Amino acid sequence: MFTSGIIGIIITLVVIGLVLYLIDLIPMDGAIKQIIRLIVIIAVVVWLLRAFGLMPWLNNLFHTTTAPPPRPR
Repeated sequence: MFTSGIIGIIITLVVIGLVLYLIDLIPMDGAIKQIIRLIVIIAVVVWLLRAFGLMPWLNNLFHTTTAPPPRPR
């Protein structure tokens, strides 16, 4: 059975595919389009690797603002 996490990933990939298609429709230089596509694809690959837990060391690069656990008295 599909979980909500996998469905979210699939929806996100469909939206990113739509964005890449819309970028292709914008009238601009082909080299700029290629750079934008490359950046988006690299970001998606890194995001997918992180989402599936294949790059756990990447989580340490981003700081979280969670409060520390309370100290026992």
